[in-house]
Amino acid sequence: MPKRDKPQPDAVDLMLAEWRREAPEIDASPLAVFGRLHRAFDGYTVQLNRVFGRYGVNISAFGILAALRRVGAPYRRTAGELADANLLTTGGITQRVDKLEAAGLVYRERDATDRRIVYIGLTDEGLALTDKVAEVHFANENRMLAGLTKTERTQLAQLLSRLEHSIRLAEMADRAETDGNRSGRR
Repeated sequence: MPKRDKPQPDAVDLMLAEWRREAPEIDASPLAVFGRLHRAFDGYTVQLNRVFGRYGVNISAFGILAALRRVGAPYRRTAGELADANLLTTGGITQRVDKLEAAGLVYRERDATDRRIVYIGLTDEGLALTDKVAEVHFANENRMLAGLTKTERTQLAQLLSRLEHSIRLAEMADRAETDGNRSGRR
């Protein structure tokens, strides 16, 4: 069990104190969540780049490789399926797949009955690399979470899911307002 020291005041605490002092009428409390989320994501990205860089891939390349690995044998998907699995456009997938194909990690294969469909699949080398990187990657993520108990990890995952949902609701409200403003100007 990791030692559970009380976190020391951080840069976000300092920013919040400055806002309270300089503009007490502004509710800057969301900074306690989003400031730390941003700082945590920056640290997480540094860790991912370090791990992936050792294997000659980057975050987006590993996203493609992992999406192919997760689907199971024969480890292939269409470009559209990969785009959906990685929250990208098919154009963004094409560029990434081009690089992975040049590195010998994936292949392209046309569907035998519908030549418009192109599958992207893992090569044997791509499968072996993906499995090795995934092993190291998830061990690294577990190391980054070592300061949290299993219960805290579960609670944090649930809260982050709720936060993502809340952000999506705000996006939908913004779109509805924007659409309403556009239709009112006609």
